Amino acid sequence: MKIELLNYTPNAEETVAQAGKLCYSPVGVDEIKEKLDDESISKYVNMLADLGHMSPLEHVSFTFAAEGVSRTLTHQLVRHRIASYSQQSQRYVKLESFEYIIPPAIEADPKASEIFIAAMEADKKAYLDLTDILYEKNYEQMIADGMSENEAKSKAEKTAIEDARYIFPNACETKIVFTMNARTLLHFFKLRCCNRAQWEIRAMAFEMVKICKDIYPALFKNAGPSCVTGPCPEGKMTCGRMAEVRDLYNSL
Repeated sequence: MKIELLNYTPNAEETVAQAGKLCYSPVGVDEIKEKLDDESISKYVNMLADLGHMSPLEHVSFTFAAEGVSRTLTHQLVRHRIASYSQQSQRYVKLESFEYIIPPAIEADPKASEIFIAAMEADKKAYLDLTDILYEKNYEQMIADGMSENEAKSKAEKTAIEDARYIFPNACETKIVFTMNARTLLHFFKLRCCNRAQWEIRAMAFEMVKICKDIYPALFKNAGPSCVTGPCPEGKMTCGRMAEVRDLYNSL
């Protein structure tokens, strides 16, 4: 798994402080800016984080790239709707030999790993075989319909992989770029950093928290699962490790 921050709002904590102060100020932005320095910005952003005043955080955004992740992960990721996504297409990109993600529990067991890898390799072969069969059929039909040879080759392959991709498993590796504002990120962390979250997206969320905290420590002082700042919301389903989790995220 590779998680990279591609871009983010510069001077984000200053922007958040300006937006937050404007809500309660009789003066305009110019006067607010004149009174802000690094110390007052940090103090104000910390106060906002403790109060839970979240709307000013929507004015700053972060763009991440994720590679070496599975379709299982991205199916969960895109459920966070207040975000923008650009994902590698299986419709337009022919995956000659697709990579796949092996869950650690399967990889740790020799018999389970053998079964899993055999299934993935069979999927690879089936994808290529299906692509070849569909390509030949589509190409012949397109030539018969009067299409030029070059155009028929291009379109025949596209339509072939469009259907052959149905054979791909959830384990298939994918790449995605996504942008979230800071408020959405904090909500994402609350859900996906929890020990009850699925292992792969939890690992990604943890790496993202480290990146965000390193850049804007005040803005993301409370980043992490819900139990970092309050009681566990999982009830009887709690992992029972709140103290350990809090220590982990507070040490970042």
